[in-house]
Amino acid sequence: MKQVIATAKKIVASREYESRIERYQSPLRMRAVPFLTIMAASMLTALPFFTEGPLLPPMGLMMLLAWRLMRPGLLPVWAGLPLGLFDDLFSGQPFGSAGLLWSLAMVAIELIDMRAAWRDHGRDWAIASLLLVAALCAGVGIQALVERAPSLWMIMPQIIASILLYPLVVRACAIFDRWRLAT
Repeated sequence: MKQVIATAKKIVASREYESRIERYQSPLRMRAVPFLTIMAASMLTALPFFTEGPLLPPMGLMMLLAWRLMRPGLLPVWAGLPLGLFDDLFSGQPFGSAGLLWSLAMVAIELIDMRAAWRDHGRDWAIASLLLVAALCAGVGIQALVERAPSLWMIMPQIIASILLYPLVVRACAIFDRWRLAT
């Protein structure tokens, strides 16, 4: 009995220091994690959080921008449309508005990437901030086409929260990316 236990301990100990070379990542996990995290972030707007004006930042858009700016080749340009349409189901905006705005944001990032020689965290934060402000202001404009929309001053706390929370979203995205690439 002691020999069996000793042999089992040796096997477990040898696997602990085993080489990780030639192990493979799950292709499903590598492809699905970015999309699932963006969809989960979009569903955060459905939480019961009551205020007089819009305060919760567009978490789905922030996660999309974080993934796209952190891993440039990971999401295709067309991914903004289906993910934006999914976000429209939870955001309360007119259906199709996020699909349009997210697609335009993805195209804008592609155009910036074609011209940019280098990027760092500060530049990515500035790009995301500009795109978030543009998307929120355009969302108010689209909402005004359907019904009486709030003034741009009403969404100022949402804009500030979006800009300030973006680095935390990038950190969360990096954690998900590390898990996505783990063996």
